[in-house]
Amino acid sequence: MSGLNEQEMAGCRSLLALLDTEEILALCDTVTGRLVQPENRQDAIHAILIYSQNVEELLKRKKVYREIIFKYLAMEGIVVPPSSEKHHLIQRAKNHWNKRLELKSEPEDASKPENTNPPNQNKDDQKANKKVDECRKLGEEFCRWFFELLNSQNPFLGSPREAWGPQHFWDDVKLQFCYNTSEHNVLEYYGAEMVSLRLLSLVKEEFLFLNPNLDSDGLKCASSPHGLVVVAVAGTVHRGNNCLGIFEQVFGLIRSAYIENTWKIKFVNLRIVGQSALESGTVLQKPSIQFESIELEAMCDRSELCWSSNEPPDNENETLCSENAAALLPKH
Repeated sequence: MSGLNEQEMAGCRSLLALLDTEEILALCDTVTGRLVQPENRQDAIHAILIYSQNVEELLKRKKVYREIIFKYLAMEGIVVPPSSEKHHLIQRAKNHWNKRLELKSEPEDASKPENTNPPNQNKDDQKANKKVDECRKLGEEFCRWFFELLNSQNPFLGSPREAWGPQHFWDDVKLQFCYNTSEHNVLEYYGAEMVSLRLLSLVKEEFLFLNPNLDSDGLKCASSPHGLVVVAVAGTVHRGNNCLGIFEQVFGLIRSAYIENTWKIKFVNLRIVGQSALESGTVLQKPSIQFESIELEAMCDRSELCWSSNEPPDNENETLCSENAAALLPKH
């Protein structure tokens, strides 16, 4: 039996109607384990709704794209920031349907105000949105500072070299460096001095240039109540005029207790996936972070993210790159 209530069923039916027929049929196969063979589009939607355990399970499916949920909310007159994460959009949709269910179950009373919001809902939404905006602003400012500072150490750029060093890291900082060539490799470095030197060698000795994508899909942030902020950013890796591949980098930041408005790096996880050098001027689709904010929040609790050396990371960005990345082999 479906775990969707009446309003969720109706809402998801309207939402799924925004998908192409091919996507609907593929989603039906996933939800039903290919045990149901629908005769048409409407049968497929009905099977999806009936066999879904709950609304979150359904909306988290990969075929139910973030853009589809955003479009549905816009059709319903629900305004959300365009940069909202998928799990935020799912929560807004659930709140919308639950509100409809509550209104429908209430007895009609002419003296009762219409469409009253649940107590403090607007205030809670405003606080949550403000927290997200502040976290993202911090992430943008940090990434602009970090990559400008790191790239300035590249001797081929001819730009003034700013002060790079272990002072930007906590003493017990950890770097996990994952790079994909013909094999999947993971190296780890500990301590401010070692981490600082390893990152420096990427640009100073290997002459790489890391170009972050600070658009909504390329940068995501999360924070914990304990003061740890996680910043995840994706971008392209260059040497001279050649694009060598893509990178994903996750930072854990903690505010310095001694220097006002200063954050230091607690952990760094860097993954580079290489490809054969492209011709000068070739434009790649901008890399994006595949982690949802809820996953970054989980990283806040764990204090770090690990890419296992035994399990290649699952990321759609890898389709941009071949496994032939000898140019990105570490020299250490």
